Amino acid sequence: MPDAFSRKSWRLWNLRGMPLGLLASLVVLTAAAWALTLYQTFSMDMPMGIAVRGGMEGMEGMAGMAMAGIAADGWSLAGAAAFLAVWTVMMAAMMLPAAAPMIFMFAAAQARREQHVAVPTWMFVAGYMLVWAAAGLLVYVLVQFGSEFATSLDPPQRSKWAPLALGVTLGVAGLYQFTTLKHICLSHCRSPLAFVAQHWRDGRVGALEMGLRHGLYCFGCCWALFAVLVAAGVMSVAWMLLLTLVVFVEKLMQRGRRFEGALGIALIALGIVVSFGAIEMPWMGG
Repeated sequence: MPDAFSRKSWRLWNLRGMPLGLLASLVVLTAAAWALTLYQTFSMDMPMGIAVRGGMEGMEGMAGMAMAGIAADGWSLAGAAAFLAVWTVMMAAMMLPAAAPMIFMFAAAQARREQHVAVPTWMFVAGYMLVWAAAGLLVYVLVQFGSEFATSLDPPQRSKWAPLALGVTLGVAGLYQFTTLKHICLSHCRSPLAFVAQHWRDGRVGALEMGLRHGLYCFGCCWALFAVLVAAGVMSVAWMLLLTLVVFVEKLMQRGRRFEGALGIALIALGIVVSFGAIEMPWMGG
């Protein structure tokens, strides 16, 4: 499969046919998503960390992002909508930087085929974000079940089982780094030129379909890393920036197998020590 970051790919990836407004709007969208996410983070009244802290003050876990009362109030359509909105904004902030090469490649290919670039490109982005929004629904369900289960335990039981649950999640994320599915999904994400050439669809509906397909590959790359975030109940600036950097580096490295392997080993090792209670999940306040 062609390497999107080979010299040939970089020559083909020219943005001269793209409207400057499209580039600027993508930057503005990403910046706005980060601004909203940071605002929500700093406006939180309580710290998070359901997996290791085990106390009632951390019970909200992921639900505390903007929905401090979601877990306590139980299942509700309004709560799900609020969770989904905040989750999608956070995913836009964290994932659009890594998706930018693919978006630009699509726009450049669209510009070579016809004059209309902006609308199909935004349809592509919409399809991509729809996948992460759908993932947010799954996260909401997991948060609710997790909160209900944690609430049913007394504090000593939570202190016992929470590190084990987080350690297992870390271990699974580490092992996933070595799977064939991870490598297949990551190869598609690393090769925008090959993806566009293999999966091109004309028209706005085709652009939406391509965005959905790329979103699925991207989800296949990153779901395990975000599972750690959800399991730890962490919503700090430092953790978000770290995870954004990890995803960005992993996707944009020409030969990232060493990085993938090193990350996998680190996650497995961290999972082991957390499971046995040797350390708490490293906390970076935000």
